[in-house]
Amino acid sequence: MIVMKFGGTSVGSAKNIKHVSSLIEQNDEPVIAVLSAMSGTTNKLVEICNYYYGKQADKAAALIDGLQEKYYSEIKNLLATPSWQQTTMQFVAERMDYIRSFANDIFTTFEEKCILAQGELMSTQMMLNYMHEQNIEACMLPALDFMRIDKNCEPDLDTTKTLLGNLLEANSKHKIYITQGFICRNAYGEIDNLQRGGSDYSASLIGAAMKATEIQIWTDIDGVHNNDPRIVEGTSPVSNLSYEEASELAFFGAKILHPTCVKPAQKADIPIRLKNTMQPDAHGTLINQSIEKNSIKAVAAKDDMYILRISNSRQLPTASFIASVYSICDNYQTVCFVSSFAETSMSICVEDNEHIDEITEEIRQIGNVDMKKDMCIITIVGDLNPQNTAMTTKTTDAMKGCNIQMISFGGSNYSISYVVESSEKHKAMKELSKTLF
Repeated sequence: MIVMKFGGTSVGSAKNIKHVSSLIEQNDEPVIAVLSAMSGTTNKLVEICNYYYGKQADKAAALIDGLQEKYYSEIKNLLATPSWQQTTMQFVAERMDYIRSFANDIFTTFEEKCILAQGELMSTQMMLNYMHEQNIEACMLPALDFMRIDKNCEPDLDTTKTLLGNLLEANSKHKIYITQGFICRNAYGEIDNLQRGGSDYSASLIGAAMKATEIQIWTDIDGVHNNDPRIVEGTSPVSNLSYEEASELAFFGAKILHPTCVKPAQKADIPIRLKNTMQPDAHGTLINQSIEKNSIKAVAAKDDMYILRISNSRQLPTASFIASVYSICDNYQTVCFVSSFAETSMSICVEDNEHIDEITEEIRQIGNVDMKKDMCIITIVGDLNPQNTAMTTKTTDAMKGCNIQMISFGGSNYSISYVVESSEKHKAMKELSKTLF
């Protein structure tokens, strides 16, 4: 069995849905196709939720009407027969009426999650109806019937495996299965979502649960590039990454894959292949156990970072001081991407988020804080074992023209990170490409 995940752009129009259908159908093995919502839909649903939170039902209604018309237009282009058009429009109308039903109720995160689930429900039904119109044997596996998270909002893989296995057994005559990414039910049976990693995470969890041959993530780019093609000319796709290298790249800013998605596949030893929906014959990037020695694979950048330089004003024991700073960040679920320490001071590099002011204020209870914003983490990923001095020297040589604020090295054998001012990001990435590739 192969798991194929298609993102919002891949199913963003009637033309694209038809193309994706052909990609799914051409496989010899059974396929579970995991679909995101059509591109732009989730953003619109978030806007609608924000209007409901703000008691602006009239503005929400206007957005819903516009979204419904957009879907009707795509349905007319997707389906050739009036009966299938009518059936699919009726399904969309029911989903939109469901969204409208929250206009006069108390609006909480529970209702928001219910609304956010509608995008995936509509995209998968459109795909299934198109396949049926084309006489393609396909079956819906509703994610809400099998994808589960526990009380800690972490995937409940055992329950997911059991429920999904039962659904597949009950529909064993089919070769093609369609399901939703991102959405699930929580430990209380309520509609919820996987948040981090969304549909990619769904695909990885499904692949791990079913011991898939391969997990394919289809996007609008032909795999992971060795640098950001929006900044550096002449980048090229990376043919192969280890699970660890892929995790490091995703963690430090590569947008093509979320770090949470790698772990389930890695644990089950299932390869992940990143493919381009519009260039299906391209090799893409294969992620597996293989590690290439003496090779630098790629450069990634993480924007909107802060450096907090903290001195121990209360003269706490060093261990207590460091632990207190990390505890404050943990309370706000904020990751310290880069850290450095001295006897009475420390520096941390954290992401700009809605809690940065609260974090800083709490840290000021134990120390003096100097905050520096508009920072960027530049990370080089590859064979960077501390013993491999040739590779690490190459990276430092490339960065010698930049004003480096912090360095992180030795946390893993696969990466080295430099924190620089955002204004130096483009310069650093271009110099790294020139030197490393």
